[in-house]
Amino acid sequence: MKIAVCIKRVPDMDVRFKIAGDGTSLDETGVKFDLNDFDAWAVEAALQLKEKAGSGEVVVLSLGPNAVQETLRKALSMGADRAVHLQADKIPFDSFVIASALAAELKDGGYDLILFGKLSPDSSNAATGPIVAELLDLPCVTAISRLDIADGRGTAKRELEGAQEIVEFPLPAVLTTDEGLNAARYPSLKGIMAAKKKPLESKPAALGEPTVKIEKLEMPPERAAGKIVGEGAAAVPELIRLLQTEAKVL
Repeated sequence: MKIAVCIKRVPDMDVRFKIAGDGTSLDETGVKFDLNDFDAWAVEAALQLKEKAGSGEVVVLSLGPNAVQETLRKALSMGADRAVHLQADKIPFDSFVIASALAAELKDGGYDLILFGKLSPDSSNAATGPIVAELLDLPCVTAISRLDIADGRGTAKRELEGAQEIVEFPLPAVLTTDEGLNAARYPSLKGIMAAKKKPLESKPAALGEPTVKIEKLEMPPERAAGKIVGEGAAAVPELIRLLQTEAKVL
């Protein structure tokens, strides 16, 4: 089984962000970057399928500046066989432009499965995987939390609001992974050393002209300071008054 996994380098979401001077991008000073969690689950799913089959190839792809090679090496250290870096000065916000470049690279690869994370937390568009599927004319199942492959067909589970959906599909197909599918493995020391010798091909990304762009970024307004109105039962009348006159929720 030959599987492609499209991954993305994303900022650590547990830090306080600053907007760059251009007003449309993130100030990357002091920001840590890592493999997107949703993409890590996609890599893990591909590795498990290869291990279950006893043979196959897992290829990881990423689009962006040279810094994404570090993210590709992490996926290689997890167990992927080779990597492809599609060079771009920066990652476009336009999902169609990204998907078109990925589809052009994937088109003649002979992949049985093409995996994506459900979304990346920096843009949250959740559109790249489905657009690639449409461009390649392949079936697509999004946000899967369980996956079984057998006899050239797949079965996936999707979590819905108050329900579950079971979807069957033929191969080749495009899937996007959700939380709960698996727990991604940590790279071992052996894997990290082996990753240095695995092939990583770098080539220019075939990027079209974006039609969607960020006009402006703004930080959310600071929350107003809280107010202590008293303690115990004696504070209830004043609290009710403030909820009625200031907060206007009663």
